[in-house]
Amino acid sequence: MTRQDQVVILTRKLPDSVETRMRELFDAELNADDTPLSQAQLGDAMARGHVLVPTVTDRIDAEVIAAAGPRLKLIASFGTGVDHIALDAARAAGILVTNTPGVLTEDTADVVMSLILSVPRRLAEGDALVRSGKWGGWAPTGMLGHRINGKRLGIIGLGRIGQAVARRARGFGMSIHYHNRHAVHPEIEAELEATYWQDLEQMLARMDIISINCPYTAETHHLLSRARLEKMPRHAYLVNAARGEIVDESALIELLGDGRLAGAGLDVYEDEPQIPKKLLAMRNVVLLPHIGSATIEGRLSMGDKVIINIKTFLDGHSPPDRVIDGRV
Repeated sequence: MTRQDQVVILTRKLPDSVETRMRELFDAELNADDTPLSQAQLGDAMARGHVLVPTVTDRIDAEVIAAAGPRLKLIASFGTGVDHIALDAARAAGILVTNTPGVLTEDTADVVMSLILSVPRRLAEGDALVRSGKWGGWAPTGMLGHRINGKRLGIIGLGRIGQAVARRARGFGMSIHYHNRHAVHPEIEAELEATYWQDLEQMLARMDIISINCPYTAETHHLLSRARLEKMPRHAYLVNAARGEIVDESALIELLGDGRLAGAGLDVYEDEPQIPKKLLAMRNVVLLPHIGSATIEGRLSMGDKVIINIKTFLDGHSPPDRVIDGRV
């Protein structure tokens, strides 16, 4: 297969070294100004290319996939989550989908742990106070928060990232609890000293901090509904670095505003990059700009995986990170 038969279209700007390697290997079209493509532009790219390299900001829905030309046989997504891709429609069209699992685990877990620390200890509030010039110095009752040691952490989704979070949290003396569809292997439970809760609502009612680390699917849309959020104790905190759609954001804002939850640490939102004004105004919430995987090392590793998936596929073999039935 010649380079002319290997048209690879990138929807966003990737690290320079990744783009350079793609240009060396394929007939790669870059997005130099990093402007997100419209749905019409995505459709055009899929009509022209052999491979599309989208990111989480691209909505590859059934309509866009229907516009794909006969040459497009691979969607090599730059990222782990695939909730932005209509997998059933891609499968029906004979288009393979790959992702970049595993390389973002530690980076995302670092951000989750930073939120677990930041919200109860009021770190963002403290930073804002110092920068305002209004800090009057140390005081016995100044900026009082809550200690982390001894608190119960409930992890929703004890997969790779959830386990990495649990290992970090144990180092801070936290008690580990988790909810999955099924219990993890006994050896993992023993290592993490983790308690399994099959009933999510029972776990929510007993935790000091909840961390969401499950994938976003149709089944997990608003998994933390208003009714479930109301199960959490008033002193509890919610941390979400997975996907914003897993939480009923409107209900969360209402409960935070009414003092029925102590606070939240969020790296993701329901309608990114739009964030409700009420949420922006809350002092008991730490807000991050979706940086869970934002390390130089992580982005380069993601690029390497994308290139390997494309090269393997174009060489006539099954790519190593093929997504099967939505499993990541």
